[in-house]
Amino acid sequence: MAASAGLTILRPGMLASVQDLGRHGHRQLGICPGGALDTLALTLANRLVGNPDGAAGLELTMGGCEIRFEAATRIAIAGDDFGATLDGAPIWPYWSMPVGAGQVFRLAGANRSPLKAGLRTWLAVAGGVDVPVILGSRSTDLKAGFGGHQGRALKKGDHLLLGTAGLDAQQLARRPFGVRGPGAGPERDRTTVLRVMPGPEFGQFTIASREALWGGSWRITPQSNRMGSRLEGVELKRRRAVDMLSSGVIPGTIQVPPSGQPIILMGDAQTTGGYPRIGVVIRADLWKLAQAPLNGRLRLQQVDSADALAAWDERRRYLAQVAQGLASAGWVAAAQNQAQGVPDAD
Repeated sequence: MAASAGLTILRPGMLASVQDLGRHGHRQLGICPGGALDTLALTLANRLVGNPDGAAGLELTMGGCEIRFEAATRIAIAGDDFGATLDGAPIWPYWSMPVGAGQVFRLAGANRSPLKAGLRTWLAVAGGVDVPVILGSRSTDLKAGFGGHQGRALKKGDHLLLGTAGLDAQQLARRPFGVRGPGAGPERDRTTVLRVMPGPEFGQFTIASREALWGGSWRITPQSNRMGSRLEGVELKRRRAVDMLSSGVIPGTIQVPPSGQPIILMGDAQTTGGYPRIGVVIRADLWKLAQAPLNGRLRLQQVDSADALAAWDERRRYLAQVAQGLASAGWVAAAQNQAQGVPDAD
């Protein structure tokens, strides 16, 4: 087993934070699950560097960051690449790369190419980011100000320690290799399709609004963040104004405030809300929303519970295929995970 000294943030970019798969089981205390907004991306990156699925990595928003590694290690990125380089040489999403002491990882800014668009990248490092475990997670709760590195977004000059890597020196230095990603990233001229089940208050909306939900094109506004993606499109109207008691909400819930412009809740959203819930994005598609670019277009497709379960099974099969492929390629950590029956990111 090899230990790593850590990494130094030279530039954090728009927003960088330590995240794992989330802080679950505390919603009754008003604590959101948080964690990586794309758990699939972080899981894939972790597997590529020999980490457990739940190891902490970095969530990097809109590129523009620089990170120096202080000791030899191994890295992988997943999500959008933002022109990723290592000491100036290009690297690619869903590839496992050896890194030497002193090498610098860079992500270009969000406007690097007029043909490509994205929002977030997840970086995994062998051994995982070693910050304190709070309530079962190393994730940063940016809203509450705890977890991660000092409960805040990363800043220039921050030094993060890494855990002990489950790789020997030969594995750390292995030539780059990669896996097939879950899908192509969004393009500026393409629409991201999200599958959505009708929500508890779906029937409170007018027929025209219900039809517009499925038939319209929705723009993701720049006011979106880790709490929620704010959409702009046709005004959604209820048949009559009815006061509502606050009720539980989860990531993927589509709330409609008085403006009639829907909000899709994300990982850092509140645990209860009083706006009507017109729908919920199925769990298998939340990764697409996490990577959809600001000002990008969404289309919402109506599905039922059977479709949602089938989509989740498809995701599980994909992760199982990745694990099998890595094990067949002699990636020791992948073989160990497969033997332990690790089926899923969540």
